[in-house]
Amino acid sequence: MDYSMGKERYLRIMHALTLLLLLSSTTCIASKLSSSTFYDRTCPKALSTIRSSIGRAVSRERRMAASLIRLHFHDCFVHGCDASILLNDSDSITSEQNALQNKDSARGFNVIEDAKSAVEKICPGVVSCADILAVAARDATVAVSGPSWDVKLGRRDSITASKSQAEKDLPLFTASLKELIDLFESKDLSARDMVALSGSHTIGQAQCGLFRSRIYNSKSDIDANFARTRQRRCPATSSPQADAMLAALDLVTPNSFDSNYFKNLIQKKGLLESDQVLFSGGSTDAIVTEYSKNPKTFRTDFASAMIKMGDIQPLTGSAGQIRRICSLVN
Repeated sequence: MDYSMGKERYLRIMHALTLLLLLSSTTCIASKLSSSTFYDRTCPKALSTIRSSIGRAVSRERRMAASLIRLHFHDCFVHGCDASILLNDSDSITSEQNALQNKDSARGFNVIEDAKSAVEKICPGVVSCADILAVAARDATVAVSGPSWDVKLGRRDSITASKSQAEKDLPLFTASLKELIDLFESKDLSARDMVALSGSHTIGQAQCGLFRSRIYNSKSDIDANFARTRQRRCPATSSPQADAMLAALDLVTPNSFDSNYFKNLIQKKGLLESDQVLFSGGSTDAIVTEYSKNPKTFRTDFASAMIKMGDIQPLTGSAGQIRRICSLVN
């Protein structure tokens, strides 16, 4: 037996075993960091403190529930769930809040700051803004009679943001079905996940400037009476004041988390173009129909999709930081 060949083989085996152990160790750490009990020892009252803070905010304004869900979504789709959307402009950062899909529409930042401030008082420097945002989305959903789910925890906060990436990765209200499916699949979310998450439009409001073209286009994909009703609070002529006028995404039960959104789509009463394309003779029609008939299935799938979305590229371990103020890098 050639000793040098035997030694080389031995070294290769040992190298492989070392890599295997490292991967195993990393997997264990990742599992621990994503546990819903992550703060049980370091900040045992964190979740109850966040829940109380979010509950008060939604009690003051039911629309805030939709805003917080959307804020979490718009955070996760840009370089992962790292609270980058919360960062303000600075000398080194161009805020994602300036992106077309966020500007003058993303909201709830003060609610997250209030929750963070409350948590900092009991556990300074422990709970990340990214985790607070993820928990806030869940608690806001529950506050408007939506489903609950176990939020995985252990995310850390980014030290940068990307306006250009936000404009690339966030869906537009004019997106086609294919564009939506492709975008969500790029984040490892299925078409079914996409339809379920779109169901969050069962609550919340949209600005006239985002749906004016749809309600005045006289196309066959919109109910004529619905269009006329929406025109009452959305003038045909654009102006800053008119563009900012609000309309409920779900005209029937705008403040309750239910399956009416999907019933509206079947009746050609989706407010945004990107809503109605989910039921337009395409591959997602069957999912919309299923959710309209089975609210429990929708609720279950929505919770599952929110968990999957919350897993998009989180910063963990020593990556990033725990911000003291969510809008500023430490």
